[in-house]
Amino acid sequence: MDFKFDDTYKSGFVAIIGRPNVGKSTFLNKVVGKKVAIMSDKPQTTRNKILGIVTTDEYQIAFTDTPGIHKAKTELGRRMVAASYDSVAGVDAVIFMTTPVKHVLPGDQIILDNLKNTRVPVYLVINKVDQLKKFNDIDLTIAIYKDLYPFAGIFPVSVLEDKNVDKLLDQIRVVLPFGPKFYPDDMVSDHGDRFLISELIREKLLIATKEEIPHSIAVTIEEVKENPDNPEYLDIYATIYCERDSQKKIIIGHNGEMIKQIKNKSIADIKKLLDRKVHLDLWVKVKKDWKDKSVDLAMLGYSKDEV
Repeated sequence: MDFKFDDTYKSGFVAIIGRPNVGKSTFLNKVVGKKVAIMSDKPQTTRNKILGIVTTDEYQIAFTDTPGIHKAKTELGRRMVAASYDSVAGVDAVIFMTTPVKHVLPGDQIILDNLKNTRVPVYLVINKVDQLKKFNDIDLTIAIYKDLYPFAGIFPVSVLEDKNVDKLLDQIRVVLPFGPKFYPDDMVSDHGDRFLISELIREKLLIATKEEIPHSIAVTIEEVKENPDNPEYLDIYATIYCERDSQKKIIIGHNGEMIKQIKNKSIADIKKLLDRKVHLDLWVKVKKDWKDKSVDLAMLGYSKDEV
């Protein structure tokens, strides 16, 4: 690893925190320049803390994407919320992300109340300003939020249109401490390929399904190995877990059409991730009420230490 110990290089950690669906994962993927966090319009898409690393000749920033803070109704939900708040400890700055609103949302108020003892700069980042009819409409959100917390800075941004993201990064760079690189130049995430593959499959499930199913599924990678007959291919075996037999039927679909669609779309993204051809086998199993069982949560990668 190429460590730098001079007094001009900066490095540090930044937590991204906010309620579900404000664009935290989209922001992380944008600044990293690579898809390291899955995205969908379903709440609680992000379940694990995910580190996205940005490295330049002048600085290295390790951003932590966190699960959206919500009113938890399951053990999995409680662990996700705890993981989000835990991510603030030991960082050099916090991005509190919200969206343009006309009144303070209860979820945002709860997050800001929990940030009151934070001793590092907290930046108010109002994402999705591209959805406003007039950019000046953002003034209302700024006015009602700026009195809730002593923010170190306020940044209306559009991650989708790459508006003001560079200004936010410039400000974060200013407050970073001088120090060495913590990660190799080519490292963009703290999660390995198996985790990213499972998340890409889960993303396709989130997009394809609705109602209770997106919250009831988990994906594990059982095996990844070289194809013995064709070395160009990597064989991947994955299991999709759901909570009900009725959910399993929906995931498989009529004549297997749904699972075939999920498989094909997953393969397309996995090929991009690994830069090679892959075979993907998907199995669907029922594990009743797994979101509230500690043993199942640990087996599926959602233990207290892993979320």
